[in-house]
Amino acid sequence: MNTAPPNVFALVDCNNFFVSCERGFNPAIWHKPVAVLSNNDGCIIARSAEVKAMGVRMGAPLHEYRDILKKGGVHIFSSNYQLYGDMSNRVMAILQGAVPEIEVYSVDEAFLKLSSLPPVKHHDEYTHYCQRVRQQVFQWTGIPTSVGIAPTKTLAKVASHMVKKTPGKSVVNLCSTEAQIAALARLEVEDLWGVSHRFGLRLRKLGIGTALDLRNANPKFIRKHFGVVGERIALELQGTSCLDLSRAASKKSIMASRSFGSLIRDKADLREALSNHTARAAEKLRKQGSAAHGFGVFIRTNHLRRQDPQYRGTKMVGFDIAVNDTPTLIKAASQLLDELYRPGFNYKKGGVFLCEFTPEDEQQGHLFAALPDDASRAHSARLMDCMDDLNQRMGPGTLKFLTQGVKTKQNWQMRSQTRSPRFTTQWSELLEVM
Repeated sequence: MNTAPPNVFALVDCNNFFVSCERGFNPAIWHKPVAVLSNNDGCIIARSAEVKAMGVRMGAPLHEYRDILKKGGVHIFSSNYQLYGDMSNRVMAILQGAVPEIEVYSVDEAFLKLSSLPPVKHHDEYTHYCQRVRQQVFQWTGIPTSVGIAPTKTLAKVASHMVKKTPGKSVVNLCSTEAQIAALARLEVEDLWGVSHRFGLRLRKLGIGTALDLRNANPKFIRKHFGVVGERIALELQGTSCLDLSRAASKKSIMASRSFGSLIRDKADLREALSNHTARAAEKLRKQGSAAHGFGVFIRTNHLRRQDPQYRGTKMVGFDIAVNDTPTLIKAASQLLDELYRPGFNYKKGGVFLCEFTPEDEQQGHLFAALPDDASRAHSARLMDCMDDLNQRMGPGTLKFLTQGVKTKQNWQMRSQTRSPRFTTQWSELLEVM
């Protein structure tokens, strides 16, 4: 007898992902307290279990806990986004090889549609399969994961929540009705995926305090008070799949920006920073096969420094013929900066944004602007393909434009005093074995 539901989803969640990436290349910090900081080493954005046990809050400013962290012997790391992004890609590639249908939900989470695998006789077979996938991910990347299995994505989120609350558990299967009821009875309604604090307060006023209460409610009653979104959550809790895997969609806008590591007054430093942001945004644009009609630049001071004069400015330019080549966009960024820049200010942040996208292979002509000739377009495309390929294989920034700067450490770069090496994306920072 087949006891597996027609739809079965698994949510694979990388445990303490940023911390696990740091530990994967540094055995000396296995089972030691570890914390990872945000941009410019400002706040704590990832904590190992040992640091959580010290009462350190997520997102807390570093200066508030510096003494506690020092006393506890916590290993503190600056954000290493190149390493984290590459490790995320490796984990997702393994998952894509394990299941035909997958939705990359975030940098450290993915939904797998287990029912896209060959049929099984009992849902427990999915548990054993996910255990093997976990082992493969850990063996190939060193990243530990937890898995929640259920007939809907919302219940899979509940199962994932249960894994984190159950010591010694790595996979929780909620395919059976009995397991679902037991799990939902212990879960506060505000802890459900898609239920905000305000949403939860409204539910409680109607006598719905747990996830099981919401499951037992009449979906039509829920729709009357909370619309189709509320009804969908209730149906998903009852085991009716309403949310399928989302397909990756092209972005409709792209932004690249960072707070500077130190206050910037010099126009040349601003130009370098904006050139680097532009190059990164243009690469993302080409990666999704798009070209942009709209491009903008912004710079601003630090509004928290009340003693400083304040300024913020934004400028945009439109292209009659959509573009995605870095030189054209860097030139536009430089011209916009010339219009925006005001001397005498301490600039804290700058960035660029792209909008009004069109497919790069579907360029539309313009009545008053001629398309570039085929030879010029082909030359530009080859140059960008070459740069993107080299930077992908050899590490970001291997090949860049002069306006992006040539110094190893630039004044505008983020503070990252305790960043670990970028082991997997920079040849000069490969792990050395003595």
